[in-house]
Amino acid sequence: MTPDPAHIWTRLQAELRRRVPDATYDIWLEPLRWGGVDGDRAILLAPAEVRAWVQQRFAGVLEAAARDAFGDSPLRVEVRGDDEPRGASATTSGRPASAGGPARQPRQAGAAGTDTRTDLFGEEVSRLNPKFTFEQFVIGDANRFAHAAALAVAELPGQAYNPLFIVGPPGVGKTHLLHCVGNYVRAYGGGLTVRYTTTERFTNEFLAALQSRDVDAFKQRYRRNDVLLIDDVQFLESKVKTEEEFFHTFNALHETGSQLVLTSDRPPRDMAALQDRLRQRFESGLLVDIQSPDPATRLTVLRKRAHHDGIVLAGDGVLELIAERVTDNVRGLEAALIRVVAYASLTDAAIDRDLADEVLTQLYGRAARNAAAGPPTIDVIQQVVAEVFGLTREELVSPSRTARVAWPRQVAMYLSREHTHETLPAIGARFGGRDHSTVLHACKRAADRIGTDPDAYDAVATITARLADPERGAAV
Repeated sequence: MTPDPAHIWTRLQAELRRRVPDATYDIWLEPLRWGGVDGDRAILLAPAEVRAWVQQRFAGVLEAAARDAFGDSPLRVEVRGDDEPRGASATTSGRPASAGGPARQPRQAGAAGTDTRTDLFGEEVSRLNPKFTFEQFVIGDANRFAHAAALAVAELPGQAYNPLFIVGPPGVGKTHLLHCVGNYVRAYGGGLTVRYTTTERFTNEFLAALQSRDVDAFKQRYRRNDVLLIDDVQFLESKVKTEEEFFHTFNALHETGSQLVLTSDRPPRDMAALQDRLRQRFESGLLVDIQSPDPATRLTVLRKRAHHDGIVLAGDGVLELIAERVTDNVRGLEAALIRVVAYASLTDAAIDRDLADEVLTQLYGRAARNAAAGPPTIDVIQQVVAEVFGLTREELVSPSRTARVAWPRQVAMYLSREHTHETLPAIGARFGGRDHSTVLHACKRAADRIGTDPDAYDAVATITARLADPERGAAV
């Protein structure tokens, strides 16, 4: 008797997970999709870029898994391309693409009647990191709202919040959430097409299309998607041609109800060099921000990574120490843990708190020892800048526009933007109630002068060193 089709794929997946390492499953077997039953064969559908490898390298594993899973009613496993027609007797069950109901036909690109699902699906698989899922995302106070919004968008693309604009400093999880959305839609979207890219890649592909006079193909590639995920849109600033093409791409997708999810290291209002019409479109949806992780989130991230990698700790307090020292972002946390583990492996030492302290001090220097104090505040920056330039804090925030005060004020605003997570309006408020455009202008002037004036560079370097000093707050 043939097993119930509703349970075949679930049982086979469980058996495959038991037989291969997680990383192998995630890369090669997770992309497989259920294709139904054709006589005595269980049909699995594979994207073009993994099909040959799965057929050659995993045929034995698939057959053995099927024998163990259905020993009483053995089924042969056949891997087909996801663009191949199914047999007449094939019976689909439940979720053919891990989604409820029949798969929705993806959009067509190119000539009429040409199904580009394989191409788009292949693009999606090669660009999306399968490990970046909602299940793996560590939720904390700093990212809870962003996570909820991303999940809502993934469940209802084009209907919940469109566009979704995620803002945050580097390394806090913006890209992770983009991949979460893409992977969720790929698994449960019923055939919706997904494309993930960065602004840099979008720009390079657009320039290449201009040079090869193949702009129409470029437009088809980006405008025929149900979900478009774009990383680091702040880099669109000052790229006039790319910005115009992105504007039209945005409009084409938005008008047809396609979902857009964008990330940036700053909100649209702080992108002064961006055209108003594009900035307004970015602001037309939902904007959510992610801040640096709080202590509890940092510790949870480290514990999850240690458990996932099977890291054996020789004593208590190792992860707590790393979480205390590395405070800015998740990427830095994981890098610190990797360094500690690597050092222990190379020196054949146990991973305890003393070892972690030694490694963090050696690798990160004084910055790591002082990280627990957190980044400098605007008050501290103002005080240090005033001392270096021979001013008082009152003069620094005063209405005075004299050169003696204006340049130090620009430096203080520039450093406040570089070393804190405050918005431009918040920084302006701390400098005598100035608006965000004044702060942005000051930051640009300071950056330009630092790059061309050695004396200005030395002054800012001196201030930066003072800000890293463990006694930096003593004067405030």
